Amino acid sequence: MAEILLSTRGLSRDFNGFRAVDDVSLDIRAGTITGLIGPNGAGKSTLFNLLTGMLRPSSGRVTLKGADVTGLAPDALFRKGLGRTFQIPRPFARMSVLENVMMAPVAQSGESLLGPLLFPARVAAEEKRNRERAMAVLEFVTLAKLADHPAGKISGGQMKLLELARVLMGDPAIILLDEPAAGVNPTLTGILIEKIEELNRQGKTFVIIEHDMDFVMRHCDPVIALAEGRVVFEGSAAEAQANPVLLDAYLGSMADA
Repeated sequence: MAEILLSTRGLSRDFNGFRAVDDVSLDIRAGTITGLIGPNGAGKSTLFNLLTGMLRPSSGRVTLKGADVTGLAPDALFRKGLGRTFQIPRPFARMSVLENVMMAPVAQSGESLLGPLLFPARVAAEEKRNRERAMAVLEFVTLAKLADHPAGKISGGQMKLLELARVLMGDPAIILLDEPAAGVNPTLTGILIEKIEELNRQGKTFVIIEHDMDFVMRHCDPVIALAEGRVVFEGSAAEAQANPVLLDAYLGSMADA
């Protein structure tokens, strides 16, 4: 079996006495596209925030590539190969699409106060490399023609592709996507799925929160279901479609699909 890339053990998070994530233990294996499903309030986004350093757990631990990364900040996790997108894209609206992507790499020399003054050649060379890579990534996600457009003026679906492009600048091993198909027209959804599957064939691992069960059942394997902060199912897409608890709670008519 493929190596375990990301795992949790006994992961929990409390908010003023309410347990949003409750004793979650799971393994994400390299090369998979894992679908994370569950009703609203099941704890999916809170779990993502714990995995990506946006929140610290009340208890439990997270490991990435075998190393304990519990509580590390998002930028540190990004450097270690874990990236994520958000349900609602958050581009720098007045900056161009290209500039948004070029900002993604962490610890750039030009970001320091003295870097441009003391090492102008180094900063210029680094910016040139970033620009070339950013354009290559934008070409991959079909946004190259919009490189000079303000990021706040592109469509919602294009913003989802822009979020993916920003993540790809870090060349992560694992990418967590929060409802990538939500609010996206069918054409752009098709492009997004195509790019996810192409990246997966190249070795990228994905964990995807998604309410579109057709999307999950067609493109995700394994599937993990949360309810009230706990894992209530983990298995293949085929097993999910045959599970009576999931059929009643989440999948509905998918049983007859």
